[in-house]
Amino acid sequence: MIDGEKFLERPIRWAMIGGGRGSQIGYIHRSAALRDNNFQLVAGAFDIDPERGRDFGEKCYVAPDRCYTDYKEMFAAEAKREDGIEAVSIATPNFTHYEIAKAALEAGLHVYCEKPMCFFSNEAQELERLAKEKNRIMFLSYGYCGHQMIEQARRMVASGGLGPIRILNMQFAHGAHNVAVEKKSAATAWRVDPKKAGLSYVLGDVGTHMLYLQEAIVPQLKIRRLMCSAQSFVEGRALEDNAMSIMEYESGAIGYIWSSCVNAGSEFGARFRIVGEKASIAWDAEHPNQLQYEVQGSMQGAMQRGAGYLYAEARADDRIGGGHPEGLFEAWSNLYTKFARAINKNEKGEPIDFWYPDVHAGAEGVKWVEKCVESAKNEGAWVTY
Repeated sequence: MIDGEKFLERPIRWAMIGGGRGSQIGYIHRSAALRDNNFQLVAGAFDIDPERGRDFGEKCYVAPDRCYTDYKEMFAAEAKREDGIEAVSIATPNFTHYEIAKAALEAGLHVYCEKPMCFFSNEAQELERLAKEKNRIMFLSYGYCGHQMIEQARRMVASGGLGPIRILNMQFAHGAHNVAVEKKSAATAWRVDPKKAGLSYVLGDVGTHMLYLQEAIVPQLKIRRLMCSAQSFVEGRALEDNAMSIMEYESGAIGYIWSSCVNAGSEFGARFRIVGEKASIAWDAEHPNQLQYEVQGSMQGAMQRGAGYLYAEARADDRIGGGHPEGLFEAWSNLYTKFARAINKNEKGEPIDFWYPDVHAGAEGVKWVEKCVESAKNEGAWVTY
């Protein structure tokens, strides 16, 4: 169980880029990072409007002289301080991620980056190279993998209890943008603008979350080829708002990912079912404390977060014991704790003996989107992965 005891000599000096007033994700980043006292928010470039960003930073107890105009000014100034920042979180629109992450790694900082990490595979390869060259941790914000039952699912697959995996049926299909909400919402407008969102909308925005859950739970599966059908149902959208991707794996397994923002009536719609030869498991992000476990020929049931029958590695992510509901804030806190542990081991020169969404996971997400878009543009033709 995580009980907040320190494992670092002192909190890691941490900054944020973006995530200021009105941000959809800024607060959860700060809440998750600060919850276990592993990080201390000491600086930031919180807003594209410097004055608004400075006002926001000061109200988050950041010293006025460390509330910066932009990330370039922050990196240069903090590098001159004995107590300068050691890690940074990037919570800005997609089109800025690559240049900021590259600059952060070049400045010798550990990086926690919103996805997508970048738009193109050559950029992803450059970030992978830099992270290795600079010996820095780069962490991708795949927040759902921090839920305890994802660790349980991973252990169940690894144990062989499901048998060989045959089918992965995954979706992240909400209905929040079933009409042109971007005409009134700036937070949505950039997501459907190719200059700011990249090659895709829903494939990169929601589909990659499910791709990474597949990678985390069934890491042995490697994609051999894929095909994708994508649509823009809302008139005027330059990027897809619905897509179905089918993956064939080298093992012979098959996977499906439905990515959508036009699933009218669905508030969220993130869930998966993993089918093995002997049994299946299923999980729904709106009910994250349960994992359905269904053995062929036996009674179906739901495994509960915090229960004594879970694998020890899953119970290690407990924060409030069994019976109480945990949610996304706990999941993100678990990931920021992993970020801190990875930084700690990195600084000590120790091997990192646990999984987390690293720079390579970010690169895989970029590659998957590229391949899906390539297939969709060729009328859903199979594309070698």
